[in-house]
Amino acid sequence: MAPHPAIHSTLRPVHIVLAAVMALLLPMAVSGAAVADGGKSSRTWTVQVGSESDDQAIQGMAFLPEHVYINAGDKVTWRANSAEIHTVTFLAAGQSLDSTQPFNPTNPQQLFKQGGAVYDGHSYFNSGVMSNVANSGFKEARKYTLTFPHTGEFTYYCLVHGMAMMAMVHVRAAGTHYPYTQSQYDRQGQKQERAILRDGHKSWDAARDQADNHTVIAGTDNGTSMVMRFVHQEIKIKTGESVTFINNGMGAPHTVTFGKEPADIFAPLGNPAAYAGGDLSSGLMPPGSRYTVTFTKAGEFDYICALHDFMGMVGTVEVRD
Repeated sequence: MAPHPAIHSTLRPVHIVLAAVMALLLPMAVSGAAVADGGKSSRTWTVQVGSESDDQAIQGMAFLPEHVYINAGDKVTWRANSAEIHTVTFLAAGQSLDSTQPFNPTNPQQLFKQGGAVYDGHSYFNSGVMSNVANSGFKEARKYTLTFPHTGEFTYYCLVHGMAMMAMVHVRAAGTHYPYTQSQYDRQGQKQERAILRDGHKSWDAARDQADNHTVIAGTDNGTSMVMRFVHQEIKIKTGESVTFINNGMGAPHTVTFGKEPADIFAPLGNPAAYAGGDLSSGLMPPGSRYTVTFTKAGEFDYICALHDFMGMVGTVEVRD
């Protein structure tokens, strides 16, 4: 006997509700399986290298996320996420970070990829210089991938920024439960990026308070967030007066370079005590350093940071009689 039409009418909404509930539960079940499938198959995890604001004025010195938990046999791919150059570097057993500092762009061991594609847990492995744009004459990598066959806690660094930029890969035995999914790592990284951007704007505001017509803040950073700008970018002085450029950051080097960019951007060039135009450069200015230029001729003198000019780190000194 066929069911009464009223029964059909009652069952249809129930089926619809059950289908809707299953549609909601299925993604959750798949997501849960992604976390706790026992780690039976190897996976590739992604870590972002650096971060930046839309105008590249603020650059982040951080691996996002700083800690990633994987299983033996998994891979990690690091992707360049900023214009500022970075490296992904695992030091050899017994090697100190101090032995690599400051970053030496003439050393191929630091500048280019070292080691194979499978990390052995104790040798020197280096991505080489990484950036998401072509800059400064370096040959940059956009991504770097390593397989981790051995369990352990493996710390790595950016050789450009030293202790200011370090992170860790935690490798557990195959089959271990994964504590996070890739999407959860991505959300962690995005949260860090927002915090870095907020810190960068705070540092920029502080630099504006410290600058005047005779003091230019040549970039600043708080150890994680870097401001890639001269503050103030345009100043006016009189003939015979001086301007002091101050790198008051903690992790990023800069240069103050007038005229033609020298072949060796890291070495000083010219006489800053009596500048009347032409080629003049501070050479590499590490954090905490100062460079004073006395202007002996009227005119407009443009200058750049030879490391970061492609990000907009440029300035002008207008000298009047």
